[in-house]
Amino acid sequence: MEAAVHVPDRIRVLIADDHRLFGEALESILATDDRLEVVGHAGDGAEAVQLALSLDPDLILMDISMPVMDGFQATQQIRRQRRHACILMLTGSDSRTDLEHAREAGAAGYVTKNRIAAELIDAILEVVAP
Repeated sequence: MEAAVHVPDRIRVLIADDHRLFGEALESILATDDRLEVVGHAGDGAEAVQLALSLDPDLILMDISMPVMDGFQATQQIRRQRRHACILMLTGSDSRTDLEHAREAGAAGYVTKNRIAAELIDAILEVVAP
């Protein structure tokens, strides 16, 4: 008999982005889906690591370009300490190099900011509930 995959009733999301208004816009998008709940906001990579470890969210939306520590470094640190952490990278760039760095850092997926409104919720559901 195959083991059941645990899918939470509500997916707890941490938003890590240094642009407060963009983070609030992300939260507004996520609020349109009852399956998602924003549990925190980080304004830089170091704060993202701290909140990821203390809140243990189901998913982290991680901006690549942030002060103190970039999203790649933060992702690596989180994944080192929480192997199960599910991180979806957000960026304004569609650079192949950034995509490769995101994968190397341990991100489960990658969404460009110009496609967020159309793809974000589907991308979250895809990486959290395989």
